[in-house]
Amino acid sequence: MDDTLHASRGKVTLQRLALELGLSTATVSLALRDSPVVAEATRQKVQEVARARGYVANRGAASLRTARTNIIGVGLHDIINPSFTELLAALEDALSAAGKTVLLGVGQEDVARQTQVLGTLAEYRPDAFIVSPAAGTGVDDLRALAATGIAVVQVTREVEGSGFDFAGSDDVTGVRLAVSHLVALGHRRIAMIGGFEAASTGRRRFAGYRAGLDAAGLPFDPALVMPGRGTREHGRFAMEQLLALSEPPTAAVSFNDLCAFGAMIGVQAAGRVVGEDVSIVGYDDIGEAALWHPALTTVYTRIPEYGRAAATLALARIADPTRPVERVVLEPHLVVRGSAGPPKPVSRRAP
Repeated sequence: MDDTLHASRGKVTLQRLALELGLSTATVSLALRDSPVVAEATRQKVQEVARARGYVANRGAASLRTARTNIIGVGLHDIINPSFTELLAALEDALSAAGKTVLLGVGQEDVARQTQVLGTLAEYRPDAFIVSPAAGTGVDDLRALAATGIAVVQVTREVEGSGFDFAGSDDVTGVRLAVSHLVALGHRRIAMIGGFEAASTGRRRFAGYRAGLDAAGLPFDPALVMPGRGTREHGRFAMEQLLALSEPPTAAVSFNDLCAFGAMIGVQAAGRVVGEDVSIVGYDDIGEAALWHPALTTVYTRIPEYGRAAATLALARIADPTRPVERVVLEPHLVVRGSAGPPKPVSRRAP
């Protein structure tokens, strides 16, 4: 083969590869996609020549023929929290195994930014969007995406009433488990740190907190609720405020593990001992939770599993846009470690 002559012909195309190799374009196309229909020796030869010639597949032409780009747009409201790194890894593993490429956009908890980012991703004509909506996202925001014919699946968070598939964890049950654990240890003044009404996770985790108190017959005290973003900074700030109360809590449930880490720092900064003076329970069970001292008692929300479930829902929606809407809600479980223990007995002065 004359490389100089080949290079002079311009851009390498599938048709030119087929001509050079003496094969049909269909065979070359299958070989490039590693199809088992083509003999191994032929696949290797085709791929070797394609690499040598600098062949790049024309995805645009392929999408015109198949109405598929094999791209999945993933829109997350946050990637600072390691729980979303775990989620993204699970999505990418499942989707790449199905031959899909992931394009990531981050809304940073801002609906306007989310609209801009997802609008840009939509220009690449993804086959589906998997979205964890920013707080305050409305039904119309998601339906605007679907109006272009792109399948939409929600993950972790959802916009109720939007009519799209969803995969996530049972947040009401998860926080109720955390409260019940603290009640069983003997705590009666239990705070809630983090979360806000504008996100489904905030609403549901707060509902789980109330349900846990109600089940134990404990009164709800608004002074013990410290809403806010799921960050270490908010966790520390909230704990400082709680410890300054005339009747501070002996324990706290956190919106996520990052809030819990911040709360633990706040307890330690006040010269107190986590798990003895104040008990802390997190939420998510990210990898870092087991490494703290004391290790964090938390709720495992099964992020890798519902990430894979979201990918499966997206693939199913692509294959059949008319299928019934499906919700996959996984039941979390409590992981008991050292950050939560019985409350200290109240000391009484001698008369």
